[in-house]
Amino acid sequence: MQPIGVVVIGRNEGERLYHCLKSAIGENRIVVYVDSGSTDSSVALAQSLDVHVVELDSSIPFTAARARNVGFEHLLQVNPEVEFVQFVDGDCRIVEGWLEKAERSLVAHPDVVVVCGRRREEFPHKSIYNLLCDIEWNTPVGEAKACGGDAMMRVNAFKKVGGFNPVLIAGEEPELCVRLRQIGGKILRIDAEMTLHDAQILRFGQWWKRTIRNGHAYAEGAWLHGRSPERHWVRESRRIWLWGLFFPLLAIAGVLPTMGLSIVLLLLAYAFLAYRVYRFTRKRNFPPSDAIVYALFCVLDKFPQLQGQIKFHLSRLSKQQRTIVEYKMANG
Repeated sequence: MQPIGVVVIGRNEGERLYHCLKSAIGENRIVVYVDSGSTDSSVALAQSLDVHVVELDSSIPFTAARARNVGFEHLLQVNPEVEFVQFVDGDCRIVEGWLEKAERSLVAHPDVVVVCGRRREEFPHKSIYNLLCDIEWNTPVGEAKACGGDAMMRVNAFKKVGGFNPVLIAGEEPELCVRLRQIGGKILRIDAEMTLHDAQILRFGQWWKRTIRNGHAYAEGAWLHGRSPERHWVRESRRIWLWGLFFPLLAIAGVLPTMGLSIVLLLLAYAFLAYRVYRFTRKRNFPPSDAIVYALFCVLDKFPQLQGQIKFHLSRLSKQQRTIVEYKMANG
């Protein structure tokens, strides 16, 4: 078997990066770490572990997509014969045995170009926001439309579609998967533990900024592939505009004619939306308390997501350079 390539990306991940790289290092593996302008000791740490280190040029805007592409290119320079590459974020640890399971799945299924497993939040009860991430990561097993930032990919297929879109500041993995499926590739999520993620989202402001990124990703994904047969992220974007802007404006406009009844109806509509999310979450075997929290935040998130949608379209119309919305820094 050819060596497995592992591309780790990070920015100011601190101790999380050490655990990530240690979990990636092993026999018959080539590990490349790509740093996006860290101001901590990330680069020195990676160098001390004898992995290949690449520092991105800071004159070009940082994106996770760009970092992964650069890491992939460096990996092939080290060994052009690598067949499979595992991408992993620097705030995650690879579960022991995952790389071998993913490799076996790709070997057994030639039509599969991406394999992913279960990403879990390592400390889900450290904060409400970590819990929200853990629920978000819990996606169904089987053929999927997309993967997350942690996944093993077939090198030839990744090269064929040109890798990640480097200008996307978020949502780069689902966008890549759209193109991979357009050439006939399949995305497979298997029933196996893949990575442990440490979000460290401890404040509401961090969660809000992260959710702005999600809204931005939905808008950009719909703009790029919304006209394709699958209507990539068009439905999600429409829901954001309806629940985050149209329904509230409609309720406000109707306050006087309805003597305030429109506001009551709006609140009832939000309650119904939360109830639907709650029922869906309970069917995924999450406890009632977790399902309630998730449902409430799925209603609230329409507003920062709307902000992200507006941010994308304003920057698109003005042709301004889009920059990453950082939510992990101490001032988040």
